[in-house]
Amino acid sequence: MNKPVLVVMAAGMGSRYGGMKQIDPVGPNGQVIVDYSLYDARRAGFETVIFVIKHEIEDAFKAAIGERVSKAMNVKYAFQQLDELPAGKLDPGEDPVTGALRELKEETGAEPETFLPLGKLLPAPGCYGETLHLFLAKGLKFSQQQLDPDEFLNVERVPFDEMVHRCVNGEIDDAKTVAAVLRAKVLLNL
Repeated sequence: MNKPVLVVMAAGMGSRYGGMKQIDPVGPNGQVIVDYSLYDARRAGFETVIFVIKHEIEDAFKAAIGERVSKAMNVKYAFQQLDELPAGKLDPGEDPVTGALRELKEETGAEPETFLPLGKLLPAPGCYGETLHLFLAKGLKFSQQQLDPDEFLNVERVPFDEMVHRCVNGEIDDAKTVAAVLRAKVLLNL
């Protein structure tokens, strides 16, 4: 009989939490939140755990959790990667253009010569009241990223035609990225 395997999704960076929630101690003896789940899983007969993490937190995660857990369970890793355009939340009272330009600068270090609106998007109107504002930035000038302490982003410059190809063939499945790229392609005849 095959033994069950525990899969733990631990790739989130804790932007709402305000830090790396996966490795912050929460218990009276320095336990991290996942320790409680792993303890119960081990008692239930799980011998192997697969942590799904991002490459950017691999070293910190292994040092805080993986190395210790490997003494009691078989530990494996799978890595999550998401290709997406820069995005973020508006600050209170901030207009969409200002917010988008701020996020572009923070996440990529880029400032555009031209910034064109591509319309709005309702990602899940039946569940959330969120509205996404889409823009196309052209003529980018790059300087240093201004990331939040809990952000780990790698900027990759990809030719527009390749982005369209990746969106159409399913290599990129982030909805806002697909919508923005395909809208730019159709609306602006790019």
